[in-house]
Amino acid sequence: MEVKTSLLDNMIGVGDMVLLEPLSEDSFLDNLKNRFDHNEIYTYIGSVVISLNPYRSLPIYTPDKVEEYRNRNFYELSPHIYALADEAYRSLRDQDKDQCILITGESGAGKTEASKLVMSYVAAVCGKGQEVNKVKEQLLQSNPVLEAFGNAKTVRNDNSSRFGKYMDIEFDFKGDPLGGVISNYLLEKSRVVKQPRGERNFHIFYQLLSGASDDTLKKLKLERDFSKYNYLSLDSATVSALDDAANFRTVRNAMQIVGFMEDEMQSVLELVAAVLKLGNIEFKPESRCNGMDESRIKDKNDLKEMCELLGIEQSVLERAFSYRTVEAKMEKVSTTLNVAQAYYARDALAKNLYSRLFSWLVTRINESIKAQAKTRHKVMGVLDIYGFEIFEENSFEQFIINYCNEKLQQIFIELTLREEQEEYVREGIEWTNIEYFNNAVICDLIENNQNGILAMLDEECLRPGTVTDETFLDKLNTICAQHQHFESRLSKKSKFLNDHSLPHNCFRIQHYAGKVLYRVEGFVDKNNDLLYRDLSQAMYKANHSLIKQLFPEGNPAKVNLKRPPTAGFQFKASVGTLMSNLQTKNPNYIRCIKPNDKKASHIFTESLVCHQVRYLGLMENVRVRRAGYAFRQTYEPCLERYKMLCKNTWPHWRGPARQGVEALMTDLQVPAEEFSYGRSKIFIRNPRTLFFLEEKRKQCLEDLASLIQKIYRGWKCRSHFLLLKKSQIVVASWYRRYAQQKKYQKIKHSTTVVQSYIRGWQARKLLRELKYQKKCEEAVTTISAYWHGTQVRRDYRKFFRANAGRKIYNFTIQRIMQKYFLGLKSKLPSMSPIDKSWPARPYSFLDGVHTELRRIFHLWRCKKYRSRFTEEKKAVYAEKLEASELFKDKKAVYPSSVSQPFKGDYLEISKNPKYQKLSSGVEEKILLADVVNKINRANGKGSSRIFLLTKKSVILADQKTGQVKASVPLPELASVSTSTQCDGFFALKLKEGSASAGKGDFLLSSDHLIELITKLHRISSTAADREKLSVDISDEFLVQFKQDKVCVKFIQGSHKNGNSVSCKRKNNRLLEVSVPPSP
Repeated sequence: MEVKTSLLDNMIGVGDMVLLEPLSEDSFLDNLKNRFDHNEIYTYIGSVVISLNPYRSLPIYTPDKVEEYRNRNFYELSPHIYALADEAYRSLRDQDKDQCILITGESGAGKTEASKLVMSYVAAVCGKGQEVNKVKEQLLQSNPVLEAFGNAKTVRNDNSSRFGKYMDIEFDFKGDPLGGVISNYLLEKSRVVKQPRGERNFHIFYQLLSGASDDTLKKLKLERDFSKYNYLSLDSATVSALDDAANFRTVRNAMQIVGFMEDEMQSVLELVAAVLKLGNIEFKPESRCNGMDESRIKDKNDLKEMCELLGIEQSVLERAFSYRTVEAKMEKVSTTLNVAQAYYARDALAKNLYSRLFSWLVTRINESIKAQAKTRHKVMGVLDIYGFEIFEENSFEQFIINYCNEKLQQIFIELTLREEQEEYVREGIEWTNIEYFNNAVICDLIENNQNGILAMLDEECLRPGTVTDETFLDKLNTICAQHQHFESRLSKKSKFLNDHSLPHNCFRIQHYAGKVLYRVEGFVDKNNDLLYRDLSQAMYKANHSLIKQLFPEGNPAKVNLKRPPTAGFQFKASVGTLMSNLQTKNPNYIRCIKPNDKKASHIFTESLVCHQVRYLGLMENVRVRRAGYAFRQTYEPCLERYKMLCKNTWPHWRGPARQGVEALMTDLQVPAEEFSYGRSKIFIRNPRTLFFLEEKRKQCLEDLASLIQKIYRGWKCRSHFLLLKKSQIVVASWYRRYAQQKKYQKIKHSTTVVQSYIRGWQARKLLRELKYQKKCEEAVTTISAYWHGTQVRRDYRKFFRANAGRKIYNFTIQRIMQKYFLGLKSKLPSMSPIDKSWPARPYSFLDGVHTELRRIFHLWRCKKYRSRFTEEKKAVYAEKLEASELFKDKKAVYPSSVSQPFKGDYLEISKNPKYQKLSSGVEEKILLADVVNKINRANGKGSSRIFLLTKKSVILADQKTGQVKASVPLPELASVSTSTQCDGFFALKLKEGSASAGKGDFLLSSDHLIELITKLHRISSTAADREKLSVDISDEFLVQFKQDKVCVKFIQGSHKNGNSVSCKRKNNRLLEVSVPPSP
């Protein structure tokens, strides 16, 4: 039978805070601590998951864990983030409900890791396939890119997200991911220009300087030293837990996977480098003649390098840092900027440049990961955003972050109550109103379009005249003084006049999570977020393609005098859009909590956790969940779990599950007001009732266990007795068998001994008789042998003496021959055919044998040597042998050619692109390709030609152009003539009347004469259809030039003429070739 598990089994503390009894803040914290100490970092509040950051790796995210929680009921196993992810994914896939997962908590609580775990779980359980895997990989790899540009090291977290992120993952009808859309909220761009002590700028700056190659840094005009850049804090530039160089390689790889082109990545890095360069620009004051102060750039080198990176004219950007142009209607007024204003303009440009680059990255990633199909998609949203923030000093950023959390709390209460009400209606249970704190009044205080704090801040920013943070606070004191959740020292309520915990430049708001004190300093400037129009226009003039996209308002053709929307207005609109989006989806909540500020494991700081529990509103969540029915369960698992508590339902209930549960509750006499029956579930109002059932079940299970143990022990003892009884019978039977076998073996052994003694006596007696008989026979044989020997010696004595000399001579000769052969064996020469050595003969009568053996050994040695030749080597030696037959002792240049191998293709004509056209025009295999000189009969000078020899023809081509000059088929060659001297001249004589004989014979000169004529002769000798080519070697021969016959005569030249061969025309009938004397 399959074992059913439940959230209540083996529970450490209480797995679901809704069941906590009694419910108080102390018991809530004690339960969290108890579970945290036992490595249980997840706890439920109904369907909400509380996650404590363990600050170490736990073995609870393995592939086995993924399979364990896959397709399981939410409350079936112990609390885990995988249970929530699986519930959301199955609801989306099977019930066609769009889902959203809201992850909140303060910095360092583990929000980013929680979002990664949700996405990795969904990626693991959804479908497989090449396209699906590609989409999943792109969705997962978008995280490293956004973390590099949007995360930073803070005092609370080494990888803190400094922006809010909402990702919609789109699925098809099968539940396979198709793509996604990312929205970002409120990037902390002030961090670009200034970081608090102990914190860093965004990761990408340090990753670029640590991980980029020297060549990349040189192109970006950067150095690796962090101290060279004013925007990078030095007190925590290096973090032991972060490997910036490795992370940079990870980011580049992730950008490639997501779909960034190489030029896009280079453009992004150029903008990052430009921000660093921008921080190094410093200004100095300079007085003008009219008494006005203006600013000038101290060192223009960083400005110059920045302008080169972005393709901006240096003078344009320099003027934008020194002057500001204000346009009103048709007028333009240009004013100078002092040093403070110049630094403000520089920092504003840096913040806007980085912020817009980050927004462009999000847009670019969305283009790559968006779903391609046009059909309706199922959507799962994942929201990773700041939790409620209460610091010692809270400013504009904390104000709008807490405003966003107020809106999220509002939607949480609304959706939770709506979900409860829908379930009550679905189950047919009467809905009762639940009393809870409605924070709509706080949201209205902040976002009201007329009297809201954001509206008044916008109104103050747009008001003409002097606008300061103090005037903004005065306006709040005037309008919001009567609001029950607003407090100020200067408000009209007298009860705050003596409150010294409330400074004069601050106001306090009673949020749902507690009171927060906000300092108004910087509210107006941060809300304005102004970038001078001159800087926008200067950026638009850049030749950098990405810069033009980031600053479209700088286009002179589209000048808009309307003031840009404020930061508060933009964020309010973004939050409104987000809330509208979340209203259409089924929500799932993950509340992340940081257990300590030391980032250490096994430490649970109660005061810190209590603070987070309060501002996350977790106690309020529990109260809302417990306002109606604290626990609900379908009838089947409820009956399966508690059926042993009633005799009527144990061990098997044959009827419907609801009737079984009704019989069970009636038998247990549970008060009717403590539970209600729905259509498919039973609803239990108080946790005490559930714990009563669990206690009864535990006691019943103990009784059942005792009964099972009793029955099992009785069965075990009986089985043991029967086994002993059976074993005794078997042992007794085996022993009796063993005793009989031993007795039989003893008798058998005694009989064998007696028999052996008798047989031994008989054998010894027979042996004595046989020995006596043998001795008698041997004696008779010996006597007979001696007698016959005497007779033979007497008869053959005369014959032996007459032939003794011949026998001794033959024996002596035999011994001499044996000794000769053995000595020759040990003195044989080497196996080289050119080794002429041979051992000397020991005796003159062996002369003929000695000579014949030498000849036989040489023949055998040559045969062995030839057997090692390959076919190619045999062909080479065959050509060399034929060359020897043709030219040995006939041609003076022959000895020098013996050691030179016949290469054949000296031009490598098939590989040389210069002769590609010539090579392709020859159909047969080229056996020889060389450069020869064609002798001109008019002046005796030579012109270079390419000589090609194939099995069918001889081809002459121009060396420079590769154009074929002549092609002569081999059957039309009559003979080849050459001299006996050390020259390379030869004449190809054509047959009279042949097609090629019209122009006459060819007189040529070659450095490889021997090889060329040998190959010609060899081809003609192997062809069966033509005569053998004759080779004439003479110092004087005739050559036919068209109609004339010319005599070519070779003479010995003198040493004065050098070592070169010269050819001169003596008359119309004589060519004289002067050959240098042989050395």
